[in-house]
Parts: sequence; C-alpha cells; structure tokens
Amino acid sequence: MKTLLLSGLATLLFLAHAGVAGAAEIKVLSAVAMKPALDDIARDFERRTGHRITTVYATAGLIGQRVRDAEPFDVVILPRSAFDPLLADGKIAAGSAASVAQSLVAVAVRTGAPKPDISSPEALKRSLLAAKSIVYPDPTKGGATGIHAARVIEQLGISEQMKPKTTLTPAGEYAEIVARGDAEIAIVQPMVVLGVPGIELVGPLPDELQNKTDFVFMAGVGAHATQAESAHAFITYLLTPDAARVIKARGMELAK
Repeated sequence: MKTLLLSGLATLLFLAHAGVAGAAEIKVLSAVAMKPALDDIARDFERRTGHRITTVYATAGLIGQRVRDAEPFDVVILPRSAFDPLLADGKIAAGSAASVAQSLVAVAVRTGAPKPDISSPEALKRSLLAAKSIVYPDPTKGGATGIHAARVIEQLGISEQMKPKTTLTPAGEYAEIVARGDAEIAIVQPMVVLGVPGIELVGPLPDELQNKTDFVFMAGVGAHATQAESAHAFITYLLTPDAARVIKARGMELAK
C-alpha cells in the first residue's frame, strides 16, 4: 500500500475523481486513539470531495465487537492486533487493508510536574514504584494502550505493587485525571494527550518495552459496505502526503 502515497498532482487528480460520483455518507468505526488526527483529515476530505464522514470512536475492543455484531459500516480503523482477526473472519473486504499510522506508547505527567526517568526499563520500574499513583485505560475494555501498559508492568515484575495505586479508565479519561493532579503518571499514546491542557508528555517507553506490531493502525473497507467506492477513496486519502502531515502533527508516525 506504500505505492498509494501520492504526489501533489496525483492527489489533486484523485480528489477530482472522488467527487465525480456525487456526495456519499461514509460511516467510519475507529479506535479512539486515532481521533485527534482523523477528525482533521475527515474534515479536509469532506471539504475537497463533498462526501460526508460520520465517525464513531471507542476502544479497539469495543469497535471490534461492534463489527462482529454486524453493525453497518463502510470503513474501520483499528490497531493491527484488533484488525487482523476481523479481516480473517471476512468482516473486512479482502484487498482493502492499508497501514495508515503507527504509534509508540509513552508516559505523561501533569504540566509543570517533575518528569520521571523512563530512559531504560530499570529506570521506568523505579519511577513507577516511586509514584504515588498512575493511570491508564482498563485493559479489560479492549483498548490497546491499556493492554500494553498492563503487560509492561507485568514484564517489569511489579504488578502486585502497582495495583493499589493504579486507576483504570474506560477509555481516554486519563488525561483529565492527570491534569487534575489525581494521578502522577499516565501511560498513554502521544496523540491522545498532545494539546490537552494540563498534561504533557515525558517521552516514549524504552524501545525494548514498545510493541511495534500491535500499534500499527490499519484501515479497511467493510465487507458489506454500502458506500464501498467512497470508502476506498477515503482510505486512499489517508495515505496522501496531506493526511501524512496531519498524522505526524498529532503525535503519530507513518506506518513502516
């Protein structure tokens, strides 16, 4: 799908073609982590093509369940770990999958608070043990960030010590919890907290504690999409240089 990255001229030709068939309403089901970038990209796509994007956001686990429950949709965007089983089950049209973005898992603190040392697994372990409180999404809700955070804490061998001082949230509410000072440390994806008042990034987890497979975000067309052609056009737009600039500005990277 990397060959779909378009030059400026090709982008203009694509957009001209995308609007020819008339306006369509494209329903997108997306992991909430994509919201900061996807909202801006969708508005630009709408402006350029005349199509309308209706987006439903939730954790990856909840979005995956909605797809399995046969909720109608045209495009789904999920981390690879949640996306691939749906593709294998025939819920996503064969040949429509595209890697659109990649994220690292990071640590954030309240604005102005001392930044903990997370430069190595041992440093991160010490900082977590020293913190009075931490917060991350509830892994039982299916969010990729929460699942990974729990795995990292287990890998560091401090699960039992962290339980009494850990707050688990249904989705992205951890930003507000840290901003209020109700938790010292949040384990996050950068795009969820960039620009949120009262919270700032410390940096990514050490490289050996990252998951560079599951945090590749994939997009695909629903196997029973009512707006399949327009859905394909939207996914193609997600791979354009204009969309790439938004993705990077919102704290994500292009998928490798």
